[in-house]
Amino acid sequence: MDFRYIGKSGLRVSSICMGTMTFGSTTTKEEAFKIMDKAYERGINFFDTAELYPVPPKANTAGITEEWVGDWLKTKSRDSIILATKVAGAASGWFVPPIRHGLTAIDSFHIKRAVEGSLKKLKTEYIDLYQMHWPDTIVPIEESMKAFDELVREGKVRYLGTSNDSAYGLTKANEASKYNNLARFESIQNNFSLLNPRFLDELANVCRRENISLLPYSPIAGGVLSGKYNAGLYPQDSRFGIYMANQSKRVQAMATRFVNDKTIEATKRYVILAKEYGISPVTLAVAYSKHFDFVASTIIGARELSQLDESLAAFDFIIDDELMKKIEEIQKDILYPMG
Repeated sequence: MDFRYIGKSGLRVSSICMGTMTFGSTTTKEEAFKIMDKAYERGINFFDTAELYPVPPKANTAGITEEWVGDWLKTKSRDSIILATKVAGAASGWFVPPIRHGLTAIDSFHIKRAVEGSLKKLKTEYIDLYQMHWPDTIVPIEESMKAFDELVREGKVRYLGTSNDSAYGLTKANEASKYNNLARFESIQNNFSLLNPRFLDELANVCRRENISLLPYSPIAGGVLSGKYNAGLYPQDSRFGIYMANQSKRVQAMATRFVNDKTIEATKRYVILAKEYGISPVTLAVAYSKHFDFVASTIIGARELSQLDESLAAFDFIIDDELMKKIEEIQKDILYPMG
């Protein structure tokens, strides 16, 4: 098993993390337990959730995922697991979270409300990695970091991370922490995959220079890199099929970001490349996302137990220089498929 440290923290995690965002929507509790059990048995010690899960976010389902993870956690030794969760971002941006009446913010009040709720649902005394789900464009980052720091000092949280952030946002937050003697962000959880390599443009440089770890999410691009969307239609009950049927324009826009002419063409070439190496395209995609030196652990997901094996096979597959050159050729030919 390949274990890596997150940032400058004492968190030593498996290079693959088990994500949980479908638990409570497209995944039943029984199946979720089977998925987490198998991940744990294969050596995964890192599990990621959020107060807003499952997705797509709804007021009547928010929090179910944490509750289920908490129930499962009681069946294991707590100290054997690195547990990560997130506080929902503010209602000032592209999305209004359907919790706390849509008035969320990354301020002291909401951070404390959120962490107390997560601790209760997760049935634990502490959270190993507490993450800001996305930035707040209104509340000064100094206020946010002071509130996060208090959680660390109180022992409710061990370390901090951010998510869906920019190079500026990550640097600004950690400079604020530095000059105010506060706990900093040790990780950043952003979308990163064969279809979305934008992290390499600048954020990778920040992570390397400041010893901050990326925790890539959606390494198989929401299932697109499996090739299942390449038939020219949305498979029944697929994530983006469900998203396209959603009345929300934001949700529909997300679907078209993942499934479009460029992503389908790029995926076609990755499927051929994976076949050349005798592996599943899912295995190739997960192996790519955990290949880089600034990555601590890549976050996989599964709606059902049978989907797990192809992702876990990436533990044993190493991308060599020759294969990376072939990947980079595809990325040069089809620039930024996800925009």
